[in-house]
Amino acid sequence: MQRLKKRKDYVKVARGARTPRCGFLLQSIRRAEGPADVVEADARFGFTVTKKMGNAVVRNRIRRRLKEAVRLAGAAAADPGLDFVLVGRRPALEMPFSDLVAEVVGAVRAAASAKTGPRGGKEALKPAPSEEETGP
Repeated sequence: MQRLKKRKDYVKVARGARTPRCGFLLQSIRRAEGPADVVEADARFGFTVTKKMGNAVVRNRIRRRLKEAVRLAGAAAADPGLDFVLVGRRPALEMPFSDLVAEVVGAVRAAASAKTGPRGGKEALKPAPSEEETGP
């Protein structure tokens, strides 16, 4: 499992598709720049938990549970060339670990098969074509 470590990578992934789950929010985006070997490399994962979730001990426990779930099963289910960020939520701390692993695998597979593009940007500002433009 490769990790996202730089802020610019987290910001890029935040513009991508979102897959909400009970214990976390999964953000994902396909890497599109760089050499071909970097673009098609293993999936990369980042983990974050906001201060609203609790003190440092609580946040670290949530982060550790998410990391272990990805290490055990999530990384194997991820498609190469994708970047993921898991934003931890408090239910990730209380839910059974086997359920958390199943949620991570399901979210990674759903994100890989999603037909959604990046959020925002120029494409989001374009109006939908009218019937007159598309024809009968």
